[in-house]
Amino acid sequence: MSIGIEGVMPTGITGITNTIRGISAPAWGGQEEKAAGLDEVKDSAFGSLFSSLIQNVKDTDAEFTQAQYLLATGQLDNPAQVNLAAYKAELSVSMLLEMRNRALEAYNELKNMSV
Repeated sequence: MSIGIEGVMPTGITGITNTIRGISAPAWGGQEEKAAGLDEVKDSAFGSLFSSLIQNVKDTDAEFTQAQYLLATGQLDNPAQVNLAAYKAELSVSMLLEMRNRALEAYNELKNMSV
């Protein structure tokens, strides 16, 4: 099978095969335990909060991209919608970053507490 650049098959060259294998992460001891712990975090209130914030960032970014596309193709009636979508996307990213920063501060405070 010949391999082309971005799906384009080369002409005149045959017999070239892809011999590069995918790179996998090294496995250290206890990595399976960490993976199981991550599933528990995702199911917790903390994990669901961050999952919803990340999904909100993805949704608002998709909305902004769609508004830009509609404006560029002339299908958007109100050009101010692009600015509103951009502002929503900016707010969702800043909210996610602020929540991350607050969570890190809380973690550091808990870590530095003496028992």
